[in-house]
Amino acid sequence: MQKITSAVLLACSLSSAAIAASTDDPYLWLEDVNSKASLDWVTARNATSTAALETRPGYPELRTRLEAIFNSKQRLVLVTRMGGAFYNFWQDAEHPRGLWRRTTPTEYRKAQPAWEIVLDVDALGKAEGKSLVWKGAQCLQPEGDRCLISLSHGGGDAAEVREFDLTRREFVDDGFRLPIGKSNVDWIDRDALLVGTNFGPGSLTESGYARVIKRWKRGTPLEDAVTLFEGKPTDVIAEGWTDQTPGWQRTFIQRAIGFFTNEVFEALPDRLRKLDKPDSAELRVWRDQVIIRLREDWTVNGHPYAQGSLLAMDYARFVSGAQDFEVLFAPDARRALRGYVTLRHGIVLEVLDNVRGRIVELTPTNDGWKQRDVQVPGNGTASAHALDPISSDEYLLTASDFLTPSTLRLVELGSDRLEPLQSLPAFFDTKGLIVEQHEAMSHDGTRVPYFLISHKDAKRDGTQPALLYGYGGFEVSMEPSYNPAVGVGWLEKGGAYALANIRGGGEFGPAWHNAALKGKRQNAYDDFIAVAEDLTRSGVTSPKHLGIMGGSNGGLLVGAVMMQRPALFGAVVCQVPLLDMRRYHRLPPGASWMAEYGDPDDPTQWAYISKYSPYQNFRPGAKYPRTFLVTSTRDDRVHPGHARKMAARMLKDGQDVLYFENTEGGHAGAADNAQRARMWAMAFEFLGEGLK
Repeated sequence: MQKITSAVLLACSLSSAAIAASTDDPYLWLEDVNSKASLDWVTARNATSTAALETRPGYPELRTRLEAIFNSKQRLVLVTRMGGAFYNFWQDAEHPRGLWRRTTPTEYRKAQPAWEIVLDVDALGKAEGKSLVWKGAQCLQPEGDRCLISLSHGGGDAAEVREFDLTRREFVDDGFRLPIGKSNVDWIDRDALLVGTNFGPGSLTESGYARVIKRWKRGTPLEDAVTLFEGKPTDVIAEGWTDQTPGWQRTFIQRAIGFFTNEVFEALPDRLRKLDKPDSAELRVWRDQVIIRLREDWTVNGHPYAQGSLLAMDYARFVSGAQDFEVLFAPDARRALRGYVTLRHGIVLEVLDNVRGRIVELTPTNDGWKQRDVQVPGNGTASAHALDPISSDEYLLTASDFLTPSTLRLVELGSDRLEPLQSLPAFFDTKGLIVEQHEAMSHDGTRVPYFLISHKDAKRDGTQPALLYGYGGFEVSMEPSYNPAVGVGWLEKGGAYALANIRGGGEFGPAWHNAALKGKRQNAYDDFIAVAEDLTRSGVTSPKHLGIMGGSNGGLLVGAVMMQRPALFGAVVCQVPLLDMRRYHRLPPGASWMAEYGDPDDPTQWAYISKYSPYQNFRPGAKYPRTFLVTSTRDDRVHPGHARKMAARMLKDGQDVLYFENTEGGHAGAADNAQRARMWAMAFEFLGEGLK
């Protein structure tokens, strides 16, 4: 088996051949993540940025206040139930890398529950001399006494996996263990796992994820695991999972052909049975039902089902060839399915109604599915979290909007009682603030909604500093939520804040997302520009006082519109971004996103990608807004080379650019609350200075 020595070596570093493959880029050397030359460059840039931002008069107080908020004991505590106990992962000032802890259902309802520490990640990292970051636990159900814990080194996506005994609260000495990698694992039973990992040369996809799924039996070496499935190198990933519901135990393997297409197989004793569904649809099983979520219209046996619908039918009939589905959810022009969770006796839908959250319960009866609306507090985002989807009908309901502290309630399927459990304190002053929902007209006549939070007495004369945030990709929705960082760092200081619901997101279902795919990507950028123009046209702000911010795909968004309309913005905060779209697919796992953006090696597709790729569209000598580029050395999802090279190119041209690269944190940009507070404080100080 090929030895994997670090997350960065696995997911970020490039071979000399790959770097030499392109010679027209003078900053290609910055893609070598850990070279001395690259890190020396980063150190110099970080020194300049910290000197410029961390010496500002307001920085120390803002950072301290943000860190106190992030570490506050008054936070919503979401839990999962295993073996009768409630489990939660917690970080605070005393435990920056976190505690995995548990309590009883009775204690959980108290204002100050008594918690038992299951695993102290800080202590573990100190004992092992490693910068360990918690990445979650996959636990055996319904027993609830063994888990597979994932721990990253420095915060990247790649992690090592170790078997953990919940009863003894210790790792199993001779248990299952995987080295650092972008692995996926699940329990088949107590003595066997489904494993997708780096099994050696040829076992990964071009995106850097598992291509092969094996059955690994306890007590045997990993190299002796039995192959169940092999995908193609061009696939995104192969994953296996087991439905552990007693009486309905079934094992499945999913081949992700692209980011939005997949095939699902049930693993039978003697073969794999492919399940009949559209490649673009998502499939899950729930007890005796198959649940299919459509991303495209589907006509089967003469019956049309609309994209964005959720369908169900008896699983046994489905695999025998029947396809007469019941419609659990049907979208309309302004109503979309955000997600859903399954409980023991029902399903809970999370619905977006004109970008506001609603909760709908569904329970099967002899006469079909019974629907029940749950009264959600507030007028913002609503999310359901199953406590124990196998054996419980209870779920946690979180509700949040821009100005109301988030709340947590315990709900039981079919009950009108919403038991209050927790509520955030008021972390920032909302006096005089109002929330409005507006629409901007995009270039093609599409009406694009956005939320605006500002002071009710603010003059609409263009002098108010405003911050516009957006994402616009991967069917991810931007929803109203209580954000103390924005409240403290921006709203309290007199700024207005706008959240854009541009195409590419999921606010109005798959069609809204598809409207900005590949060759239609410019629609997302035109939508964002339209919102910015609407803010200036209405007098909320003016270009001099308008800042924009986005991360990841949102970093690509703000990078693209900054190149296209530099005079429209006064400052840009670009976080963990994609920027070089000529090479994004060559920086793992960028190849997995070609279903979103297209293939730059295809001349036809590069023709439209090249029109917006920020790195290629930089024009020397043009006047661009002040820019703050932020990334992480340990980001193995979006390569730090994107931000590094863009900063180098802009600095060479004399542009007003600051660059900061956190040495830890992965794609989140920060590994703990102290790092998180530092980066947010720097961003808001940058905006405050730039938009005066």
